[in-house]
Amino acid sequence: MSLFNVDKDISIAETLPAEFYTDEKYFELSKNKIFSKSWQYACDTDKAKVSGQIHPFTLLEKYLDEPLIITRDKSDRLNCLSNVCTHRGNILVEGNCIEKNISCRYHGRRFDLDGKFISMPGFDEVKNFPSKKDNLPEIPFDTWEKFLFVSLNPVSPIRNFIGDMCSRMSWLPLNEFIYQPARSRDYLVNAHWALYCENYLEGFHIPYVHNSLNNVLDYSNYKTELFQFSNLQIGIGKNGEDCFDLPKDSDDYKNYGNNISAYYFWIFPNLMFNFYPWGLSINIIRPLKKDLTKVSFLTYVWDESKIDKGSGAGIDKVEREDEAIVENVQIGINSRSYDRGRYSVKHERGTHHFHRIIAEFIG
Repeated sequence: MSLFNVDKDISIAETLPAEFYTDEKYFELSKNKIFSKSWQYACDTDKAKVSGQIHPFTLLEKYLDEPLIITRDKSDRLNCLSNVCTHRGNILVEGNCIEKNISCRYHGRRFDLDGKFISMPGFDEVKNFPSKKDNLPEIPFDTWEKFLFVSLNPVSPIRNFIGDMCSRMSWLPLNEFIYQPARSRDYLVNAHWALYCENYLEGFHIPYVHNSLNNVLDYSNYKTELFQFSNLQIGIGKNGEDCFDLPKDSDDYKNYGNNISAYYFWIFPNLMFNFYPWGLSINIIRPLKKDLTKVSFLTYVWDESKIDKGSGAGIDKVEREDEAIVENVQIGINSRSYDRGRYSVKHERGTHHFHRIIAEFIG
């Protein structure tokens, strides 16, 4: 059996080998093989709402470490550009600002807000200058409502990653969702990033790890749906629990009448969009080391009156429970006696799907 062979038949398949999580070479290999080729959540478009606004950010800081900027130019168009000067590599923009153009404070090179080279002092005698190489490189990006995604080297169009989520949740007024930094937070988890994702991708552990969540979810009706580069877990609330008021004409019409308390969308490899009746929690799983992961919860509130109700309540408690079990797995997976496991056909379809995509990207 090859190292990254995960059989498409879940009933006979074995999981990824422990080596994937414990060997530094696969952690490094995943940067270009997985993360640079997939789509990452960057920010919401409120960061560049008016002409002249520039929002600098680092894509997956301490892992990909790619300096980028989002700009809104004079034509009111959004752009995603490299934040590195094409002269000598200086970082151009260090904080959110509103400017007419982008100027390098090292040697004075200037760029338009769409990345086009404008001018450079002291270059009068330089031949074949300027050229296209003097423009700021454009980075592939796309938006869904107010949410902006980027990819350094996309293996596939973004709709193959988020298209099912976009259509399924199109009935929600996402532009009315307001980011609340006070309700958002970061967690450090002493485990491999993929172990954290695997835990998210199966509801199998809920009755054993999350007592409070199990009390509000109807575990017997927990469902998983698989798509090309994403999947969806649907949490059905027990009678009386806070649930979505799903319109009859929504793209999720087949679930009309069900007590849906949560839509848990996962986007390969490391994004989680958790929709609750109160709003949305975007979880970004950021690899730091092969045994250390930063998990960022970004909270967008739609209905304040439903906060702390149903399956969307007590998110911090659920996260701490997940951290404890995943950190335990991190210890166990380093054991000399462990190599691979098997899948529950009924409960671990999401994890099997995840492993199959990893095997495709790495192998």
